[in-house]
Amino acid sequence: MRVMDTVAVSAWADAFVHSLDVLRPAINGINVYPVADSDTGSNLLHTMAGARDELAGAEPATAAEALGVLAKGAVAAARGNSGVIMSQVLRGFAESAATGGPLDGAGLAAALVHADGVATGAVTRPVAGTVLTVLHAVAAAVKGETGALEDVAVRAAAVASTALERTPEQLPVLAKAGVVDAGARGLVAVLDALVCVIIGTTTEPPSRPLDAHTHVHAAPAPHAWEVMYLLDVDDAVAGVEQAALLALRKALSGLGDSVTVAGDGAGSHAVHVHCADIGAAIEAGIDAGRLRKIRVEPLITPTPVEVGGGVDRSVIAVVHGGALAELLRAEGVGVLAVPAGEVPSVEDMLGIITESDGRHVTLLPAGIELTAVADAAAGHAMAGDHDVVVIPCVSPVQVLAALAVHDPQRRTNDDVVAMAEAAAATRRGELLISREESLTWVGRAQAGDVIGLVDGEVVVIEPAPASETNLVAAAMNVLNRMLAVGGELVTVLTGVDAPVNVHLELGEQLRLEHPEVELASYPGGQPDAVLLIGVE
Repeated sequence: MRVMDTVAVSAWADAFVHSLDVLRPAINGINVYPVADSDTGSNLLHTMAGARDELAGAEPATAAEALGVLAKGAVAAARGNSGVIMSQVLRGFAESAATGGPLDGAGLAAALVHADGVATGAVTRPVAGTVLTVLHAVAAAVKGETGALEDVAVRAAAVASTALERTPEQLPVLAKAGVVDAGARGLVAVLDALVCVIIGTTTEPPSRPLDAHTHVHAAPAPHAWEVMYLLDVDDAVAGVEQAALLALRKALSGLGDSVTVAGDGAGSHAVHVHCADIGAAIEAGIDAGRLRKIRVEPLITPTPVEVGGGVDRSVIAVVHGGALAELLRAEGVGVLAVPAGEVPSVEDMLGIITESDGRHVTLLPAGIELTAVADAAAGHAMAGDHDVVVIPCVSPVQVLAALAVHDPQRRTNDDVVAMAEAAAATRRGELLISREESLTWVGRAQAGDVIGLVDGEVVVIEPAPASETNLVAAAMNVLNRMLAVGGELVTVLTGVDAPVNVHLELGEQLRLEHPEVELASYPGGQPDAVLLIGVE
C-alpha cells in the first residue's frame, strides 16, 4: 500500500478494535496510573469501538473524511483519561489529512506529528512516562520523513515499542509495580494494527510481554470520582469558546487531577477529571456551555501487592528557579519546578504526589505561597491513600537545610521531625535590588540600591550601584548580624542577576572575618533575589 484511502482507514479501525479487544484483559492488568482501577484496556476498547461504529454508519468520500468521522465517534464515546487522549490522536490524524494532502509516507509522518501536538494540548498537565511520552517519541522520530508509507508506519511502531519499555524509568509508580504504562501499551497496539493493514498481514496483536499487576480487591470505599461529560460551547462569537475552555480547565485543575478537555473539531468536547466534588465539576461545565452524556464513576483504588521491597516514602521539593531544581534532581530528590512568579495548581501538586513511588510523601515547598498550595493538596481527597506531610519553608535555603539531614534509612516519623527541625532552625537572609523608591525600617531606599533582609525584615541598605563590591559589603553586613547569635554553615544561592564571581568574593571575605564558618554556594536561578542566604 502506497497511500491510505477510505478502505484502508476502515480496515485500520477494524484492526485496532480487534487488537484492543484481545489485549483488554492484559492492559487492564497493568493499569496502575493515574489510578489503579484496572479499566484502561476497557476504556480504550470502548472509545475506539465507538469510533469504528461511527465510521461504519457513514459514507466518507476520502481518507481525511473517514478519519474525521473516526475522531468524532471517538470523542463521543471516550472513556477514561486514556480514551480521551486516544480520541485526540485520531483527531490529529484527521486534521492533518484534511490539509496536508494524501496519506502516503510523508502524509503519515505529518499526521503523527500533528497528533502529538493535538493530544498533548488536550491534557492540562502532561506527565512523563505515559502515552503522551510515547507519542512524542514517535513524532520526533518520523518528523520530516518522506519515505514509503510502509517504512514510516514500521518505524513509528518500532519507536513506540521502544519508548513503551522505557516508561517505568520515567514514572516511579510504574517502576514500583514492575509494569509499563497501560495507555501507552494501547497506543502501541493501535500503531501495530496500522502496520498490519498497510503491509497486508494478520491483525492479531504481536506477542509482546505484558507483566500482569495483581491487585487485592478488598472493596474499599471510593476516595474520589471520575467525572466525564460531553460539552458543547457557543462558538458563534470569536474568542468565546476559547475563553470558556480556558476557564473550565482552570476550574477543574483546582478540583482534582487527570484533567483533559478534548475537542472533535466540530464544536463538541470530551471533558474528563478525577475529583472529590462531583457537583463542582459539573457546575464548571455548565458555566462553559451545554452538557450531555454526563457519566460519574467511583475511583476505587485496590491495594496493590508490593513487587519486591519497594520504596515506601518519597521526599519532594517544590521550588522556583530552574538551576535550583536541577541541583536537587542531581542529588536524587524529587522536584516540582514552578516557573518564577507562578503558583502551581492543585492538580500540579496532586500529580507530583500520586506519581511518587512512596506511600508516605514529604513535601518541602520553598515559599509561603508554595506552602499554601502544598497544604491544600495534602488534605485533598484526591491524595488517596498517600500519607502526605508538609514541612513549611519560607526560603529555598530552608529546603536545602532539611534535605541535608534527610536520611532514608531512618524511621519515617523521625526523619520528618529531623527535617522540620533543620528547616525551622535555619535563619534566612536575602539581598534584593530596589526597583523603586521605598521607605523601610532602616531608612529610605532609592531605585538601584541593594537591600539586605534577615528573616523578612530590612536591616541594611547599600547605595547603588549593585556592583560586586557593594553586593559583598551588603551580604557581609547581613551575615554579621545573622552570625552574631551563632552559626557553623552558611549557604548561598545566587540569582540570575548576580555577578558571576560574587560568591567567590563573598567566600574570601567570609574566611577573613569568620574563619570558623563553612560556606556552600550554589546557583539558584531565582529572578527576584540576587542572593539567598541561610545560616545553620
